[in-house]
Amino acid sequence: MGVVIQAAASRDIACIYAGRWFAGMGVGALSMLVPMFNAELAPPGIRGSLVALQQLAITFGILVSYWIGYGTNYIGGTGEGQSTAAWRIPLALQLVPALVLCVGACFLPFSPRWLMLRGREDECLVTLAKLRDSTPEAPAVQYEFRALQAERLVEREAAKERYGQDDVNFKVTMAEYKRLLTTKPLLRRLMLGAGAQALQQWTGINAIIYYAPTIFEQIGLTGGTIGLLATGVVGIVNFVFTIPAVLFVDNFGRKPLLAWGEAQMAISHAVVAAIIAVYGDSFPTHKAAGNAAVFMIYWYIANFAVTWGPLAWVVSAEVFPLDMRAKGMGISSGVNWLMNFTVAMVTPHMISSIGYKTYIVFMCFCIVGFIYSVFILPELKGLTLEEVDRIFKDTSGAEDRERRERIAAQIGLDKVANEVQHKEKVEHNDLV
Repeated sequence: MGVVIQAAASRDIACIYAGRWFAGMGVGALSMLVPMFNAELAPPGIRGSLVALQQLAITFGILVSYWIGYGTNYIGGTGEGQSTAAWRIPLALQLVPALVLCVGACFLPFSPRWLMLRGREDECLVTLAKLRDSTPEAPAVQYEFRALQAERLVEREAAKERYGQDDVNFKVTMAEYKRLLTTKPLLRRLMLGAGAQALQQWTGINAIIYYAPTIFEQIGLTGGTIGLLATGVVGIVNFVFTIPAVLFVDNFGRKPLLAWGEAQMAISHAVVAAIIAVYGDSFPTHKAAGNAAVFMIYWYIANFAVTWGPLAWVVSAEVFPLDMRAKGMGISSGVNWLMNFTVAMVTPHMISSIGYKTYIVFMCFCIVGFIYSVFILPELKGLTLEEVDRIFKDTSGAEDRERRERIAAQIGLDKVANEVQHKEKVEHNDLV
């Protein structure tokens, strides 16, 4: 619906906003649902990689959209004589992946966790077996199935102890959100997770992603085609530098990478601001200055892609305890999109009214992000849930773990785990 409204708009900004609203509602929901769905379907061994691939997929989509915009720019000439098809076609092409997803979703299985939470245990076991290309009796499938059983029993028992009812219904869900917002250790975690998302947006990334042609024109790349070409390179840099981030994100600590990224992005903003302040009216005769500004924008994009692009989501996932992760991630994701919208709305006015000082504003937020990374955010890489709880002085995690261990013993989860380990050891010896 959103795409149709935007593509059919007759240069009416209200229609564009309305269409973007509907499209944004869908994209916002998917940005939360897709990684959760992948995590619930994937085997534990590749779960992290599949979730991390979301950021790479996003940058690939941005890359494709940039070059589609560059290609359709030639339709009907350039400048005032340009056909409306030059912007209607890129908007309308959003229907293609939307329709593919819509049709494909009809053939997707329900997630085993969703089936278990609704008491559909037989379907859950069959679905797990199909997803693992195995049989319901296989030890590995039985282990995952009983782990889901244990998690459901833990949630019901915890709900009964805290709220007097063992059904995780709307009332209990709202009470859990209240606990997240009013319990000091949980609130601190929420502020760190949501803060990472807010700071990610206020580094200025989407100011550049959305308004790259305008920004490149501001630094001397006149002509719509040249600006779009330079914008296409932004997409390439963003995509290429996200690849090592996805592959090696777990090899380095979160804090040093985040601090490095903010420092480099702050320097980039400062240099671009200085160049525009000095040469803003004379870029045609100072092409070297314009080229330096372009390079610093690409340097900014590269550093964002390898640090804050994926790591803001990693921090938001790691900082919450298991029972609050979905709710905490939901709020953090909402903050991300709210800040995304805010940056998108204010950037054109900032560029037109304060010019080079726009980059000073983003530089200041990068400095705040640097302080957050170095002095506020604890290092969470490689820590167990118990160690994270100790950092935040949170005792609820220990209580949940005791409950989980007791229930796991009751349903025989440990016994199945030993069977899986024995089978894997035998298979390994056979291969050797």
